[in-house]
Amino acid sequence: MKKYIAAFIGAIFLISCGNKKNEETKSAETKSIDIIKLSPEQVKNAGLESGNPTVKNVKEILQLQGTVTVPPKSVISISIPLGGYVKSTNLIAGMNVQKGQVLAVLEDMQFIELQQNYLMAKEKFELAQNEHKRQKELNANKAASDKVLEQITTEMRTQRITMSSLEQKLNLLGINAKTLNVGNISKTIRVVSPINGLVSKVNVNIGKYVNPTDMLFELIDKKDIVLTLNAFEKDVTSLSIGQTVMAYTNASDAKKYVAKIAFINQSLNGDRAAEIICNVNAYNPALLPGLFVNAEVEIENKKALTVPEDAVVRWQGKFYVFTAIGNNQFQMNEVKSGVKNEGFTQITSDAISDSSKVVIKNAYTLLMSAMNNDEQ
Repeated sequence: MKKYIAAFIGAIFLISCGNKKNEETKSAETKSIDIIKLSPEQVKNAGLESGNPTVKNVKEILQLQGTVTVPPKSVISISIPLGGYVKSTNLIAGMNVQKGQVLAVLEDMQFIELQQNYLMAKEKFELAQNEHKRQKELNANKAASDKVLEQITTEMRTQRITMSSLEQKLNLLGINAKTLNVGNISKTIRVVSPINGLVSKVNVNIGKYVNPTDMLFELIDKKDIVLTLNAFEKDVTSLSIGQTVMAYTNASDAKKYVAKIAFINQSLNGDRAAEIICNVNAYNPALLPGLFVNAEVEIENKKALTVPEDAVVRWQGKFYVFTAIGNNQFQMNEVKSGVKNEGFTQITSDAISDSSKVVIKNAYTLLMSAMNNDEQ
């Protein structure tokens, strides 16, 4: 029995020693490098140079993504005021069209009837107008009563109203009432483009009957495009109307398109982002509707503490700057790395000020020396 108790106590002792050794190993692995001491010869061979951080104006660049879109006012739905059959069309989505270009030809008996009714109304108006002129002369000579003149005046006005309303209906169909006569009545009408633009939708085919409520085609004015960008809620407050935006496509980040913020949506979407609408300064045919774009916005221009980019080293996922503390000793200080601009990096640290002496050249060499010393 005593043998078993002794063995048990021994096992516990070994486990305890093993745990202690593991803790010491982990502690050694996670030990941070604080102060590095070098010999004068090591400092010389490493080529270390020190200097003071400088306070500079830094510009923070906000990266945004979005697409090229067309505002509603530049999207045109093409329909007709009267139903008819599509006799011909050669449009396909993606085609460019010019203002006045024929998009489709429609035919229907209603078109003939409308032209016929207009010509008949015009004829009746002219007769009423002549009769009114005659009755007016008779009334002036006391040869006709005032009542008869009033009746013919009313008739003439009624016929004028009828003729004018039919004329407006013809204009909606693209038929010139001024040149219409018995010899040029047509069973077809032409649907023409009101703008120079792009065909985005085609909803008809030859032989299809379309109603007045049907959309035949959808056109977009490419020159009136905007950039619709998404800004996350933390960045929205940094943006304002009128700010300049530099956009570029995935195909080429060298080609920049200048735009200005025109509208900032004050509500967030499901991704906790707000839509930022930007007007493009100059139209470019490369900016096709639906194209994905990247954009950069300068959101700040403030004074900040900066050091040369070579002064900042990265180790174990964090950023550090070395400060010279005398006697060839260097302190390793964790910093928050910020905006990089013109070879300098913005840093934030309570331990570093513009009077601190920091290693500005070959800082990574010093880091490697520190790591080698730590391993020994």
